[in-house]
Amino acid sequence: MLLAKRSSPRDETGYYCRERVKRIAIVQSNYIPWKGYFDLINAVDEFILYDDMQFTRRDWRNRNRVKTPRGLEWLTIPVAVKGRYLQKICDTHISDPGWGATHWATLAHNYGKAPYFDEYRPLFEPLYADRAETRLSTVNYRFISAICGILGISTRISWSMDYGPLAETDATQRLAELCRRAGGTHYLSGPAARDYIEPQVFETAGISLEYFDYAGYPEYAQRFGGFEHAVTALDLLFNAGPQAPRYMKTFA
Repeated sequence: MLLAKRSSPRDETGYYCRERVKRIAIVQSNYIPWKGYFDLINAVDEFILYDDMQFTRRDWRNRNRVKTPRGLEWLTIPVAVKGRYLQKICDTHISDPGWGATHWATLAHNYGKAPYFDEYRPLFEPLYADRAETRLSTVNYRFISAICGILGISTRISWSMDYGPLAETDATQRLAELCRRAGGTHYLSGPAARDYIEPQVFETAGISLEYFDYAGYPEYAQRFGGFEHAVTALDLLFNAGPQAPRYMKTFA
């Protein structure tokens, strides 16, 4: 059961006071993420984009999947990588200014006849037409914010960089420290992190550790063959429109 979200005031240091429950999630920015990503955002008081982490190729940072008559296809933002990819997500730049036109054409071709495509076209088409922004993190943030707006998600979205540099410790210690700086009392993680998170680190920091459950999503009317959950949330919006929250987990 998810706890009700409550805000917490800042103290004189600029960090949040811990007088109330404050739920935090910390995840790298993704390109047009799937519906579970937005359920995680909606389940917390602050969602921190963890973009001072290393950029990883063939990951969700710069790509996602859409449904087509030919099956699932990737939409990938082309990016410039240096050396052996030892660069942060926030330092990663888009290498082809024409990517937006290509992606929008693909979306229009495959979702143009979806029930709510025309309703959301005025919001998304300008985002794809903007050739000025070259930072991957910023592009991801703009799409995430737009989708949150449609879904009515009011969670504060911040950047890990907002809280200053973190010590070069292990992954769990960095997460716990970032959560502490943001005034978090509860840390909500995706289930895959069970493989590496050390619960005792959060226990020592006095932060409750919880995991989000992505199982049991209901299906909605989806075009082109059998149902697929692991696609961009745009698929849900274009097909279900204002009813999209009914097919998610944190809006009941």
